[in-house]
Amino acid sequence: MRRQLDSRFARQDSYGDPDRDDHLIRELYQEFGGPLLRQVRKTTGNDLQWAEDVVQETLVRAWRNSAKLTWEPGLLWAWLLTVARRIVIDGRRRRGVRPREVEAPEEDTIAVPDGSDRTLAAIVVADALRGLSVQHREVIEETYLRDRTVSEAAEILGIPPGTVKSRLFYALRALRSALKERGVAS
Repeated sequence: MRRQLDSRFARQDSYGDPDRDDHLIRELYQEFGGPLLRQVRKTTGNDLQWAEDVVQETLVRAWRNSAKLTWEPGLLWAWLLTVARRIVIDGRRRRGVRPREVEAPEEDTIAVPDGSDRTLAAIVVADALRGLSVQHREVIEETYLRDRTVSEAAEILGIPPGTVKSRLFYALRALRSALKERGVAS
């Protein structure tokens, strides 16, 4: 078989003859197409379509470079494998740079941020705050809603800082409990 292959691919002095080049490429595909496809499928992660594209591109490059190639089967096989491997590497690099293609969602399923979740949460928290005692509500309003320190809140409310801390602890505990009742907090 190898002697027959050697004689089929032996280069003669008819460089540039289109009929001879076409015949050589057909023979090349018949001889190396299947084994090359099997090798390329391994490097493409068993992606048949991509592997077929790589084999086709490899054989096109062999056709373009037919005048320069050494048609000895061992060297030719090595050249084909090298070209195919480089095509796969280039493909991986291109895929790594491009974002993954996805189908556009239907217009009905596109979520548009409208702030309604935030508004709803604010309503639930305000309702829970109204359920707290006046003292607890004042401490939370001064420290969290008006962004004051414990000392500033103590001065405004006219109570000691330790009392503000204590009321704040119990106020947050009561608020958490009220939110749990409404199914908002865990």
